[in-house]
Amino acid sequence: MKLEYIEAGEIVTTHGVRGEVKVLCWLDAPEMLCEFDRCRIAGKDYEMESVRVQKTCNLVKLSGVDTMEDAQKFRGKVLELYREDADDAVIFAAELIGMEVYAGDTCIGTIQEVLDYPGNAVYVVQGEHEYMIPAVRQFILSTDVEKNIMQVKLIEGMRSDEN
Repeated sequence: MKLEYIEAGEIVTTHGVRGEVKVLCWLDAPEMLCEFDRCRIAGKDYEMESVRVQKTCNLVKLSGVDTMEDAQKFRGKVLELYREDADDAVIFAAELIGMEVYAGDTCIGTIQEVLDYPGNAVYVVQGEHEYMIPAVRQFILSTDVEKNIMQVKLIEGMRSDEN
């Protein structure tokens, strides 16, 4: 299901004396956050004057936040992005949770969790049985976020309770 907001990361600390905050990015790569101009924190909208990458984090300058003291108030808060600002072709892991998964005409369950491994993500699908489905093209045939449906190809060994 398409979400209105996507959780992009946690503000872990301040940076410098001009009001920048350091964001531990939860997106696939910190560079992705640089593509956005606005965000939402604790239910309030902010323009992002600048976003830059620092190692595995982002340094973000929010409009109206001009001192270290102002920035300190954001520590521990979650930075959210507007889904409408992202490319429609991009599917976020949070949008997959609860999605119905079909193998042919049979619903095998819903996605309960997305495990992030170095090679690829793995979808944990729970229904009558539990399945671990690698997020690769040979097994994920189609994903329709609007209809909340994913079509997959199952092979032996994907069902967790198989011998």
